[in-house]
Amino acid sequence: EACKEIRDLLLHDKKFEFNPKDGIDNPALTLTEDMGSLQGHAHRWCPHADGEGVGEPRFYLLSKGSTETFGFCLHEELGCRGPLGGVAQRRGLQDRDRLLQVNGHFVDHMDHCRVVQKIKASGNQVLLAVLDGDSYEAAKALGRALSQMLPADIRPRLCHITRDKSGFGFSVSSPEGVKGTFQLSVRENGPAERAGVPPGSWLLELNGASVRNCSHTQLARKLKQSGNKVTLLVVSSAVEEFYRLRGLRVTAALADTSWLPFKARELHMVKGPAGYGFLLKEDDCRSGATGQFLWDVDVGLPAEQAGMKEGDRLLAVNGESIEGLDHQQTVLRIRARDDQVTLLVIDPAGDEFYQLMGLSPLLFFEDRDPA
Repeated sequence: EACKEIRDLLLHDKKFEFNPKDGIDNPALTLTEDMGSLQGHAHRWCPHADGEGVGEPRFYLLSKGSTETFGFCLHEELGCRGPLGGVAQRRGLQDRDRLLQVNGHFVDHMDHCRVVQKIKASGNQVLLAVLDGDSYEAAKALGRALSQMLPADIRPRLCHITRDKSGFGFSVSSPEGVKGTFQLSVRENGPAERAGVPPGSWLLELNGASVRNCSHTQLARKLKQSGNKVTLLVVSSAVEEFYRLRGLRVTAALADTSWLPFKARELHMVKGPAGYGFLLKEDDCRSGATGQFLWDVDVGLPAEQAGMKEGDRLLAVNGESIEGLDHQQTVLRIRARDDQVTLLVIDPAGDEFYQLMGLSPLLFFEDRDPA
């Protein structure tokens, strides 16, 4: 597979770099185009490839510039979805490929709008798992569960820990003289365990910043400066190996956030005689962008009954993100259905957290509380 890819690059006169440290089965290739660059890594994985016409899922980590696109078009036709054309196709994605996962979320069962929303919310990097069209049809015909063709858990965890009297509930060990390699020991029933940190996991980020270049002393100083709360991006040994063997970089956008106390909420409202009972106001977000906020929630009316709180920020209307819409366009979206609407919102604390982390809460809407 690697030889075929290199041959295709040479035939198309593309510049490429090969990292021999990753091995011939896991090449790290960088494509350079006149109109910008897109980096991607692909690897095949499937425990069920058995000669019955079912191939193996392929993983692609696609990166783009802030003014670029990922270079594929997602379409829905007769219940099937496939990426088409552009730079991503030349990187390895094919017409009729079926999209199975976005950032570790299984999406084959999701409606088209929600899948598009997940890709857009991913920002400038997205991890896709795809299956070629023929294999997809063969798997369906055999009654095979597509979700079981993928690894059970390939997501790092984002954990928010509040210190108690004895500390954060974890200790850090690292090889002497080695930067950026930190393993966590977790105290039973301590704050870290309650926040979802697995014992023996590896620390990748602290408060949204990579620890790759930190010494043990520098990390200890950063933890002390965190005050009473700290957010860790951690990964188990098995998940770390999955990404490392495929030359894929782990980022917070790929994380399982089900342990976080910050959740987006979906509010479904049916309009009453006095309306919905809230005011929509445009204001500046902490990040400097403009947002739409919910205020003047009337007691006893549909908005309050649905769980709306004053200060909630509006993220989506009827399943579609309002990012990039102005106030009037958002109002028209809410009024598009005469007597009912479904809003996705997040409270001020959650909004502040995700903005500080540089992440969109829309990425993690499907994450549910472990309980």
